[in-house]
Amino acid sequence: MNKLLIAVLALASIGTASAQVKIAVINTQKALLETEEIKKAQLGMEAKFKPRQDQMVKLQKDLTDIQTQLNSGKLNELGTQELTAEGQRKQRDLQRLQQDLQEEVERERTDIIQRAGSRMQEVVKKLADEKGLDIVVDSANTVFFKATFEITSEATAAYNKTYPAK
Repeated sequence: MNKLLIAVLALASIGTASAQVKIAVINTQKALLETEEIKKAQLGMEAKFKPRQDQMVKLQKDLTDIQTQLNSGKLNELGTQELTAEGQRKQRDLQRLQQDLQEEVERERTDIIQRAGSRMQEVVKKLADEKGLDIVVDSANTVFFKATFEITSEATAAYNKTYPAK
C-alpha cells in the first residue's frame, strides 16, 4: 500500500510540474528544405552538375543508336564486333560517370545539410529562448500534437533572417 501511495504522489507531482512546461514542435526537415539557403544551394548544384548529366544523356543516346544499328542486321561480322566493343566502352563510361556523379552529389548534399542543420539548431535554440520554451520536439518523432505548438515556419523565417542566402 505504501508503494502505491508513493507512486500516486509521484504521478501527481509530475502532473503539476508538466503543467508549467512549455513545449513546441518543429518539422526540422521541412524547416530546412524551405530555407532560402537550401533552395539556392539546390539550384547551384543543379547548374554545377548539369554538364555531366547532359553528357550521360548523350552517352545513353549513343548506346541506343548502337543497339539500333546492331539490331538492324545490316552490319558484317567485323562491323558488329567493332560496334559491340564501342557500345561496351560507352556503357563503362556511362556507369563510371553515373557513379562519380552520384557520389559527388551525395557528398555535397551531406555537407550542405550538415552545415544548415547545425545552423538550424542554433536558430531553434534562440527561438526557444525568445518564446520561453522548455522543450522543442521534432514532429517526425511525435505521434500527435496540436498545430498551435508548431514553430516550423517561424524557424524557417528566423533562419532566413539569420543566414540570408548569398
